[in-house]
Amino acid sequence: MFNKTKNEKMTYGIVGLGRFGYALANELADSGCELIVLDHDEDKIREMRELTENAYVVASLDKKTLMDTGIQNCDVAVVCIGEHMDTSILTTLNLVSMNIPKVISKATSAEHGIILEKLGAEVVYPERDMAIRLASRLETSRMLDFVQLSEKINVTKMEIPEQAVGKTVLEINLRSRFGLNIIAIENNGAVIEVINPDYVFRKDDILFLSGSKEGLLKLNNWAMN
Repeated sequence: MFNKTKNEKMTYGIVGLGRFGYALANELADSGCELIVLDHDEDKIREMRELTENAYVVASLDKKTLMDTGIQNCDVAVVCIGEHMDTSILTTLNLVSMNIPKVISKATSAEHGIILEKLGAEVVYPERDMAIRLASRLETSRMLDFVQLSEKINVTKMEIPEQAVGKTVLEINLRSRFGLNIIAIENNGAVIEVINPDYVFRKDDILFLSGSKEGLLKLNNWAMN
């Protein structure tokens, strides 16, 4: 049984080793986090034991079985079950009732997500979020990466438009034109975090911008003209 001591790192419980759960467990392990991993598939659990000694084959996800693994001692528990909605909902309910500080559950539909939220879980939509991210990158040809923080706030990394090279931040004025703020500028590995209005854009500049998706699309359209 896994027990957390006072000075240990953040601990995460992963329930379900589908593609999402498997990738999440690997990323957290690479970051040095403590893990408890649960799944019914012996082969998947055997593989996970290379990352954590707290990997358990479970035939069911009732409250007693969950508690026997020690998952109630985690700081965060993530339910990565999406295909079987009933199992996802019951597992989330059990974990929330254990007073784990944060329970995060994967949802496969809006209706599924609403139920999970009402149970007290934080809900993620991996497939939808990945689709939004990919669509945004396809829509904006110069965009190198895109993260949606909310419906109104997005952060993107993009190449400097050719029209801006040789001009100052004040001359281009992305804030008034597109409602975008420059967070930082990278050039040849050097990052400038404090952007002065008289900074002159250079050919290889990479811009880190925040603002609405509409503003980012307008900037992209301007860059293509």
